[in-house]
Amino acid sequence: MLQGIIAKAPLYLLVAVRCFAFIMTLPLFSSRTVSRVAKVALAIYFAYLIAPRLSFSAGTFAAYATFVTPEGSFNLSFIFLLLGEGMIGIIMGFFISLIFAAFSTAGQFFAFQMGFAASEVYDALSQVENPLMGQYLNLVAMLVFMQTGCFQTLFSDGLLASFEHLNALSIVEHNEEMVKFLLLGLTKLFRDAIIVALPLMGTLFLINVAMGILAKASPQMNLLAEGFPVLILTSFFVLTVLLPYFINYADRSFMSAFNSLGNFFRSISGGGS
Repeated sequence: MLQGIIAKAPLYLLVAVRCFAFIMTLPLFSSRTVSRVAKVALAIYFAYLIAPRLSFSAGTFAAYATFVTPEGSFNLSFIFLLLGEGMIGIIMGFFISLIFAAFSTAGQFFAFQMGFAASEVYDALSQVENPLMGQYLNLVAMLVFMQTGCFQTLFSDGLLASFEHLNALSIVEHNEEMVKFLLLGLTKLFRDAIIVALPLMGTLFLINVAMGILAKASPQMNLLAEGFPVLILTSFFVLTVLLPYFINYADRSFMSAFNSLGNFFRSISGGGS
């Protein structure tokens, strides 16, 4: 194993950099609770599995042959290729993070209405302060992601397919398509967040309207003290009822995202080779 890596050190290094950048930006793995040594070891493991499928004589990495001599040495331009490979891994991890950000954003939309505006906790997945309901939806989405096999599909098909269709030169030649793809991902983020949060937001809106009418009809009622328990209990009841539909929608969102990523790979296939 070690001799094979040393013999093809430039190739293994390119593959390992993309794998490491992808793991460092991927949800769950990007958390600080995951050991840095484990991330490096996982990147080396994936590079060991993927690198034998690639070569500088054919495929997407054939465009790198001019930057590596037959003796295995490389010039300064190889450093920029490493940066490009790392950028590809970051873009892929960022796109997957957008899927989970949609569920976190959905929780932010209705957390204020249900009375949990001040209940923010540190989210280990996104590494930011997140409303309690946003973290709840994010954790449920992560469980769906792990349980439905999307996690294995992401590495077996997504990461491997990226080496079959993308290289660092593809990013330069198709930079406009890359920007449009990421902007489309941001658009879908807010669309999915609205779809997930709309049923609960509509229910809480009707409750607030009803409490406003009661406050006008009977000012003596202390709706400030009675309204928050009603909102919280109703919100949890609606979330419990909608949980099966939320799981199905999360599964479809993951599959749709993988299809979009695969279509993007195929659309720029052959670029830079």
